[in-house]
Amino acid sequence: MKRQIIHTADGSTTLHIPEWEESYHSKHGAIQEAYHVFIHSGLSLFEGKSVAVLEMGFGTGLNAFITWLEHEKRGQSIDYVGLEAYPIAQEEAAQMNYPSALDVADHQGIFNTMHELPWNQPTAISAHFTLTKRQQFFQDLNEFERYDLVYFDAFGFRVQPELWNPAMFQKVYTAMRKGGVLVTYACRTSIKKAMLEAGFTVEKLPGAPGKREMLRAFKN
Repeated sequence: MKRQIIHTADGSTTLHIPEWEESYHSKHGAIQEAYHVFIHSGLSLFEGKSVAVLEMGFGTGLNAFITWLEHEKRGQSIDYVGLEAYPIAQEEAAQMNYPSALDVADHQGIFNTMHELPWNQPTAISAHFTLTKRQQFFQDLNEFERYDLVYFDAFGFRVQPELWNPAMFQKVYTAMRKGGVLVTYACRTSIKKAMLEAGFTVEKLPGAPGKREMLRAFKN
């Protein structure tokens, strides 16, 4: 499907799919949303600890990049796995302005490397951050108690409801360690029910700018 590069309210870029009227990040601010949902509501719970992160939807690489930026500040060693069925083109990645928008232009090379490295191969981005991009459908996730933290960043329920059902969340639940945390920007009642059915304990949190609430789930 055709993708367009657009600017969001905080000045950061994202990709928009006109056919679906769906964007990879919030139009109210891609960076603001990523930090609010995935860093402040997720990664911050593991301060000073080694963390295995699963991102459902590698997309533009924004979530992986900000996690890399944060891991040294927080004293964390990160094993990061990003699933993506349809990787974006290198030309699209090159037009994402995250290093400059975050005022870390000196780390442009890290962002570039994340998109240039081969798929399905673990790569040490730095001393305490390993990235594995897996070109894989979410439905093919088949792991057991590997991950501490899940960034569930799939396209919205409106366009891909099959990614937000109990069977999908059961796969994620199985892949998580006891005490693991899942965070997502979404807060639809049917999504919360699907998480509960899969075995999670679920709570609502204030949402990112432009969205009233989000969900955080725990594997007890």
